[in-house]
Amino acid sequence: MKKICMIAVGGTIASVETKEGLRPEITSEEILTYIPEVSKLCQIDAIQLFNIDSTNVYAKHWKALVSCIEENYAAYDGFVVTHGTDTLAYTAAALSYFIQNSRKPIVITGSQVTIAAENTDARDNLLNAFIYAADDRACGVHVIFDNKVILGTRARKSRTKSYNAFSSIDYPQIAIFRNHRLVFYIEEPKPEGNPIFYHDFSARVFVLKMIPGIDPAIFDYLKEHYDAVVLESFGVGGVPYYGDHAFEAEISKWTQEKKVLVVTTQVAHEGSDMEVYAVGQTIKQKLSLIEAFDMTTEAIVTKLMWILSITRDPKEIAEIFYTPVEKDILL
Repeated sequence: MKKICMIAVGGTIASVETKEGLRPEITSEEILTYIPEVSKLCQIDAIQLFNIDSTNVYAKHWKALVSCIEENYAAYDGFVVTHGTDTLAYTAAALSYFIQNSRKPIVITGSQVTIAAENTDARDNLLNAFIYAADDRACGVHVIFDNKVILGTRARKSRTKSYNAFSSIDYPQIAIFRNHRLVFYIEEPKPEGNPIFYHDFSARVFVLKMIPGIDPAIFDYLKEHYDAVVLESFGVGGVPYYGDHAFEAEISKWTQEKKVLVVTTQVAHEGSDMEVYAVGQTIKQKLSLIEAFDMTTEAIVTKLMWILSITRDPKEIAEIFYTPVEKDILL
């Protein structure tokens, strides 16, 4: 029987009703009482790492998760992280970069309705997470939600209330569940060697969403506070020309100071292609920027946080960025 470690972080799955709204208060041990049938599947130990709303999750909590998994890695066959849905995709992407080459499964799941409710998705999601974690074929970081198994680098929350809250962006689902039976679509080869754990993050990454008429002077403010900007541009990617070259000038100054600019699209599917239109091709040919292509914003942000903790050399940053990790970018 496999030995699985459940790490509870909080979120809706662990929430109770209060006068101020839902608040995470159900403990990891209490969560397990709602799926007693799992005891026939695997042996489980539970760790209550945090009990917070996922709105409050950031790099500090990712560091703690990485450390917790590393400290317990040798003692368990897999890990299940129960997490709130709002930042779950960021956590899944972060763990994909900060725990690489893992032969053991690291599963992140949660729910849209508290596990204490009569009609909830929590029990199915959690049971499926343990089924996957105990499967001999499972490895690496994945999100399990609404009967889907999604790569950690490809998950995005696409619905705020429905049970099918998460989508796999521009990459197939790895597997599905049919009445708690795991059906693989893609067999992932288990990596060779030992897992690699990283513990340093750079939080100096900012996402700038383009809106019509945005003032390029925003880059002057950002220079003081950030080392990398992820520019969510329109369509397949481009920089506006409002009768002058102000954007080009500001971006040029940004990159000359060895700061990182990654251009992506604010459109959910099919990625960027800056070569299509002059507004994209011209700026890409002139300036030292990185194009994200089909990566999710969650993956871009957390990959940059990882890379910037390793190097500040622009060429090395681009080289590492374009090196695929867990199918995060298809070039």
